[in-house]
Amino acid sequence: MSKRDNTRIYICHTYYHAYIAVVKELVKRHDSSAKADIMLSTMSNDFGRLKERLERAGVFDRVFMFDEKEDVTSEEVMSYHRDKGNIVANLLQRITYTKLLGKLQEPHIPTDLSAYSDVYVFCDSDPIGYYLNYKKIRYHAVEDGLNSGRLDDQARNANRGAWPLKRAMAALGLIFIESGYSRYCIDYEVNDISANHSLPPNVVEEPREELDKKLTPEDHAILVNIFLENKDSVVSQLVGDGSDTRPQVMILTEPLCEMDVRKKLFGDIIDEYKEDNRVIIKPHPRDVLDYEKEFPDTVVIRDKFPMEVLGDIEGFKVDKVISVITQMENVYFAKEIVYLGLDFLDKYEDPSIHRKTENLDK
Repeated sequence: MSKRDNTRIYICHTYYHAYIAVVKELVKRHDSSAKADIMLSTMSNDFGRLKERLERAGVFDRVFMFDEKEDVTSEEVMSYHRDKGNIVANLLQRITYTKLLGKLQEPHIPTDLSAYSDVYVFCDSDPIGYYLNYKKIRYHAVEDGLNSGRLDDQARNANRGAWPLKRAMAALGLIFIESGYSRYCIDYEVNDISANHSLPPNVVEEPREELDKKLTPEDHAILVNIFLENKDSVVSQLVGDGSDTRPQVMILTEPLCEMDVRKKLFGDIIDEYKEDNRVIIKPHPRDVLDYEKEFPDTVVIRDKFPMEVLGDIEGFKVDKVISVITQMENVYFAKEIVYLGLDFLDKYEDPSIHRKTENLDK
């Protein structure tokens, strides 16, 4: 199958990935009528009925679901993922592991990725990156989350020891390394180059704020309709009935720490604000702590959607938004942003668990 001229596909693993893909396409279609495709991986995320809403919105030509397979689903693949006791033996078996994990995806790829002019992959560290390496398909890598390199040098953290050698092997296509180091990765797109610890030479910067500035009121409405399945209910929860006139504070939770530690951490934040503010909790899509039960005096927004879409709701504002490690440079609905950071997290969890990048071998 030959390349389809001026065609793109976005491969997404989270709601945030899908949101950014839609934003990119809304901006692109101001200058071009050519539509892209999108592929949603179900490996680590339940997208619910997002596929239906994407199809109804008409931003993409085709919407695919992808049953991506982790290495643990195959005994054969995992047999080449055991520590042999020395770097040479481990690297030799990793060559085979790279091929087998890529091959494992082949029956589940819903469209011919080699036929697209541009393939954009969010979080290429997932098995899809190994598939592209296995099939020798060139692609564009996109950072997993906004400024995710600020907290995690993903490529080096996953390849501790003999980093120069591993990087050279990846450049030859023998093994796979994510975030710009694969032989077949054209470039690695980030929001802010300065927010990364170390970078491959093919890094490119595309600020999310610049994309947002190009969206029209109609584009914002499309984003709301796509990502808020229960729009009226969510907006009603966010704005309230007007009886509570206190300032609004939104707390973004994250699947941090063990459940009991997480309950203590976010409970302390809530206690600090609940007396003088109307507290809204927006749980992370993968956070299963029952905030409604634990904190009944707060407003809990349980619908699954990317936090960024709140900035697309016309007229919605909060006085303050608070997070522990979620980067919030693209939060446009808050008057004030409070980022607590790793120093705050240190009080609740052994720092060695979440400060991996600081411990990298130099």
